Amino acid sequence: MTSRFRPRVAGASMLVALVVVVLDQLTKHWAVSSLTRGDPVHVVWTLQWNLAFNTGMAFSRGRGLGPVIGLLAVLVVIVLVVSSAHVESRAGRVAAGMLIGGAAGNLLDRVFRGDGFLQGAVVDFIDLQWWPIFNIADIGVTVGAVLFATAALVPARARPAAAPDDGGVGAPDEGSAP
Repeated sequence: MTSRFRPRVAGASMLVALVVVVLDQLTKHWAVSSLTRGDPVHVVWTLQWNLAFNTGMAFSRGRGLGPVIGLLAVLVVIVLVVSSAHVESRAGRVAAGMLIGGAAGNLLDRVFRGDGFLQGAVVDFIDLQWWPIFNIADIGVTVGAVLFATAALVPARARPAAAPDDGGVGAPDEGSAP
C-alpha cells in the first residue's frame, strides 16, 4: 500500500487570504479605471486617492528589483500556506491568511501588470499624505504581521481537557459504597 503525501492547509487562513486578494484586486481595478496618475482625489481629512505604481517594495525602496521581490513573495506565500496548518490560535490563522492574501495580491500585480517575468508594478492608491501610498494588500501584510506578533506573545487560552469516555462506567464517587 502506498501513501501519498497530502499537505494540510488551514481552511480559515485560506478563506481570509481569498477575501484579502479579492478586495485588493477589486479596489486596484477600480483605482486603475477611475483615477488618473498625478491627479489625487480628496476624500476626508488627509486621506486621498492617489494612483501610483511601485516597482520596488515597501516605501518605494528597491526599485528595479521586481523579479527578486516577486520570487521572495512566492517563497513567503508557499511557506505561509504550508505552515498555516500548524498554527493553533485563531488569531494566528487569521494573521497567516492576511499575510498570504497581502503577499499574493501584490504578487498578482507583479505577474500581470508588466511586460516581463515579475516585472509588473504594484498598484498603490491610498494616500494619507503623511505616509507612503499603499493598497489593501499592504494593509493585509501589515495588520497580519502585527496580529501574528501579538498572537505569538499572548499565551493561547487552554482548552479544558475532555473527560475520557469510560463507556458510562466511572469510578465511584467519594463517600459512596463500593
